This record gives sequence, structure tokens and C-alpha cells, in this order.
Amino acid sequence: MELILWRHAEADDTTPDMERKLTGRGRKQASRMADWLNPRLPPDIRVLASPATRAWQTAQALGRDYELVPELAPNASADDLLRVANWPDSSYPVLIVGHQPSLGRVAMQLLARQDGDLPVKKGGIWWFVSRERAGELQVVLRAVAGPDWL
Repeated sequence: MELILWRHAEADDTTPDMERKLTGRGRKQASRMADWLNPRLPPDIRVLASPATRAWQTAQALGRDYELVPELAPNASADDLLRVANWPDSSYPVLIVGHQPSLGRVAMQLLARQDGDLPVKKGGIWWFVSRERAGELQVVLRAVAGPDWL
């Protein structure tokens, strides 16, 4: 299974949390990352986004269908995100557009199999692939990218 974690792009901080919108810079970040992602994404990818405005605005940059998932709202647990993605058993790849520290907690759990938090840059992605080797689940980090690195 492929799981892509995409942190929402830069957003204003003058409105209530769920209503925060992308800034002009944030729209550019989302567009730049979407331009990089689109040719690389599997055709059957399922795009899931937090219902927070900044997250679904980031997802819109892909120009693909996406679902708003309440369980992906700010401060979701790593377990919530992995359950929504059906990790590692989903029959299709999943891209989640969400928030810190939730995404960083998922990354830590997948990479180190322990609680903790890794930094995920605004507008950045972490792309994971699961595979089975000798009857054991392995997690491979396929890519880490930020919109300012592209």
C-alpha cells in the first residue's frame, strides 16, 4: 500500500482554526506540490482531506476528486489517520491532506514504530510504501518533498 501524507500549505492565522484559508504563498505552495505529485500519483489514488478550510483548499490544487473526512481534523491521533487510510491493508493508495502534529506522529509511528513527532513542513509530503518481506510488514519511505524544494 502507498500512503502519502500532505500537510496543508501556509494559511492565515487571523480566523478561527477550522476556517483558516490559504495565503497567497500557501496557494503557490499547494500548486507547486500538486504539479509535482500529479504525474507521480497512481491513477486509483484516494484523496482524503481534513474538513479544515486550509486542508481542502490544499487538496483542491490537485484538480482531483477528494473526500472530506471529519476524523482528519486538527489534532487527530495517528491511530485515527491510519484507521481512515486502512493502513496497511487498503487495496488502493491513499493521500491524506492534514495537519501537524498528527502527520508527524504517523510518520514517526511508521518509521520508528514508536510514539513521537517528526516535523512535516507546511505544504510538504511524506510518501510511504508498505511491503511484506519474510512474513514481516516493512515500511519504505519513498519520498519527502517540500514545495520550496521543487
